[in-house]
Amino acid sequence: MSTEPRLAEVTDPEPAQEAARGTDQAVKETLEDYTLRFAPRSYRRWTPMVVATTALGGIAYMADFSIGAGIGLAHGTGNALLSIAVAAVVIFVTGFPLAYYGARYNIDLDLITRGSGFGYFGSVITSVIFASFTFIFFALEGSIMAQGLKLGLGLPLWLGYLVSTLMVIPLVIYGMSALSKLQVWTTPVWLLLMVGPLVYLVATDPGTVDRFLAYAGTDGDGGVNTASVLLGAGVCLSLIAQIGEQIDYLRFMPPKTEANRRSWWTAVVMAGPGWVVLGALKQAIGVFLAVYIIAEVGASAAPEPIQQFKHAFDAMMPSWIVLPLAVALVVISQIKINVTNAYSGSLAWTNSFTRVTKRYPGRMVFVLVNLGFALALMEADMFSFLNSILGFYSNCAIAWVVTVATDIGINKYVLKLSPHAPEFRRGMLYAVNPVGVVSFVAASGLSIAMYFHALGDTLQPYSPVAAAVIAFVLTPLMAVVTKGRYYLRRTDDGIAEPLLDEDGNPSAVAYTCHVCRQQFERPDVAACRTHDAVVCSLCLSTDKVGDHVLPAAV
Repeated sequence: MSTEPRLAEVTDPEPAQEAARGTDQAVKETLEDYTLRFAPRSYRRWTPMVVATTALGGIAYMADFSIGAGIGLAHGTGNALLSIAVAAVVIFVTGFPLAYYGARYNIDLDLITRGSGFGYFGSVITSVIFASFTFIFFALEGSIMAQGLKLGLGLPLWLGYLVSTLMVIPLVIYGMSALSKLQVWTTPVWLLLMVGPLVYLVATDPGTVDRFLAYAGTDGDGGVNTASVLLGAGVCLSLIAQIGEQIDYLRFMPPKTEANRRSWWTAVVMAGPGWVVLGALKQAIGVFLAVYIIAEVGASAAPEPIQQFKHAFDAMMPSWIVLPLAVALVVISQIKINVTNAYSGSLAWTNSFTRVTKRYPGRMVFVLVNLGFALALMEADMFSFLNSILGFYSNCAIAWVVTVATDIGINKYVLKLSPHAPEFRRGMLYAVNPVGVVSFVAASGLSIAMYFHALGDTLQPYSPVAAAVIAFVLTPLMAVVTKGRYYLRRTDDGIAEPLLDEDGNPSAVAYTCHVCRQQFERPDVAACRTHDAVVCSLCLSTDKVGDHVLPAAV
């Protein structure tokens, strides 16, 4: 332990006892999958490939097909493919440093955000943005499933929305242990059902490829133009926050060593930023299937994935099996992604609530909150104005992700003004760091104004570009202006043991938290302000009177 002088013991034990009682539920519930905290080495039992497969299972969503179809129908195939490619490059480049930090230091995107320019409370706003991402896409996937249930079983849409919401609750109660099994076992079936009809159509009717490439869209003449490409890319970039869900799995990666170096990097790249490769492919398939349906039956059903795959299956199989297979694909996809959406959303809401109120109400409460928001969006028929929602949302998501990625890539490694190892514990961070908060607010605010034509119609398509450029420029500029002084409230956490081991991995040395009496590994604890003992990060978060929180360094 550090020899740093401690404050006097408190004479009234009541605050400490209240804090201990208040964290009992939090400790029991969060130890299943280490919600809100560092994921210890003792829990990370999976191989890199199992973690990667689990993470990639979460991107089985059907929204990509709808997004691709919507862009293709509006702007034509050429503009749509370029939009998809531009967005994919941005998502890959910004997602790489975030995925690396999540896997290397075993923390989720909110904990990364805290120490990468936003501060302990400053990252609450980005947690809410991420939670919004999860319920928006839950609603989108639930709408797609409801369309499938209506076509296959005759259920009215309102009932389909309810069914698609309620069916994930039993699955999402459990953490990583259950989710890894679900994703691994369902992925082969999903891949076969998705790829099979596409291969068949291309092989048996090459003319479908020619029609696909020549499609001009409803808003253009088939020529490529910058405004159309950027408008489409803005919709695709709404998916940039998906990296947060990937990191919710990647934080369970095993330590990186010389023995597993190749498989470790393969898993991180494939399941981190690499998710966008499959996502972009699905969006392009969505354009292809929409053009195919237009040639067969007209444009009205083209954006709906259930209709896309129904007609694709119809070309290669007996009619009696077509609808069941199409419905099965939609249901499997919806379950795979919406379990992840509900799980990740509940983490984000719980994280924000616990920090602000210093109370832990239970993650299940926020599973229901997230599902309630999603159900409301579904009942409001969000599917009919999908591109407008995603286009607006992308401005906030881009500003956030680019700010954090820039802080990691530039401020940590080039300018060296941001601490290299991520910090997330209360007491170690300033409440608000202007580096990230100012950059994010400026980038998102100006880009949203552009999106709503406040700066003229000509600049409107450039709102996602503005969000990315402003965040990229302001983040290092703010670090230089502030000289990096608002990253760490103190540099010594009162424990002599290093945070990282000789391989650069988080140390596995265990300590007992004197509040909840549970054991936690070195990165998840700090010295107590009033006792010669250590306190875990969650007990620090729920400390209502600051009894255990270390004072600011002089």
